[in-house]
Formats: sequence, structure tokens, C-alpha cells
Amino acid sequence: MVNKLKTLDLGCGNNKRLGAIGIDFNDLDAVDIIHDLNVFPYPLEDSSFDEIYLDNTLEHLDDVIHVMEEVYRICKPDGVVKVIVPYFRSVWACIDPTHRHFFTVNSFSYFDPENPICVRYAYSDARFKVERIIFNETIANSLVRKFIVKIANRWLNGYEHYLSHLYPLDDITFYLRKI
Repeated sequence: MVNKLKTLDLGCGNNKRLGAIGIDFNDLDAVDIIHDLNVFPYPLEDSSFDEIYLDNTLEHLDDVIHVMEEVYRICKPDGVVKVIVPYFRSVWACIDPTHRHFFTVNSFSYFDPENPICVRYAYSDARFKVERIIFNETIANSLVRKFIVKIANRWLNGYEHYLSHLYPLDDITFYLRKI
């Protein structure tokens, strides 16, 4: 018997991940559940998904903390959450008037109990281990840009503090695991 992972694509639009259940406020062909992600709770059972994707969704929503608490509620223990958002220095972060939030390499540190930021600022009981952070993971890059991405992905904080204002990258992907 094959153990199939149950996957959720929050804010999927018409680009739903293969095999996932898609939820979006738009009544589109790929959407399985029509729901405004700013309205809580989501119409989903507790601890029901192994994988949850938020691909260029979170920056559009009103309350990042409340959304992540909902993701925590519906994610199974040890489940994986992949969040893709525009990087705060990217021109794409500010060009879209529907973007409400911007993200840095430490934006999800507030949910990781191994990080001093989470210990100091306990804004939420939702807990996720930040397993990986990757710049421009899904974007085609020029040769020079590939070099900058390699540096950024190797030295996240160094890139953010010393180079990102000179050579801003486009998006940032967070791989989180529910604790």
C-alpha cells in the first residue's frame, strides 16, 4: 500500500500543485474550496495535511500571525509548510498594490523556538522549525544573478545586511516543519 501525502495549496488560483486540494477566494477551475483566507477558521479539519503550500499568497493576506496559526492548526504534526513570498528589497514586493507584507530572512524566526527572536517575542503559540531558506528558487536567473543567489543562499544574513540593498533578489522560499 502506498502512503499518499495529503497536500493543501492555500491561495492556489489556477496554479494548483498536482494532487493538492486547492483553496482560494476566486471561483476558478483549479479551486476545490472557495474561501477567503482572511476569514478564520478555515473550513478544514485540525491536523489534516502533511504538506501545505503558500505560493505568493501570504503577502496578500491581512494577518500573517493569524494565518500561520491556522496553518499550524490544520497541519499534521511534523508536517511541512512551504512559503514563497517576495523578498522585501525586491521591486516586485512594492510594485503590487495588493501586497500587505514584506519578508526578510528572519520573518519566520518568530515561530521557531530554537531562534532567540521567538523566545524574546512570543507573538504566537504556533511553532515551526525553519529548515531551509532559499532565494530565487523558482526564478530563472542570469549568470551574474546566479552568482549573487549562490552567495545569498550560503550567507543569508550577510547577504541581507551587506549586499541586498546593492543587488536585491526577487523572492524568498521558507521550508518550515510543524513542531
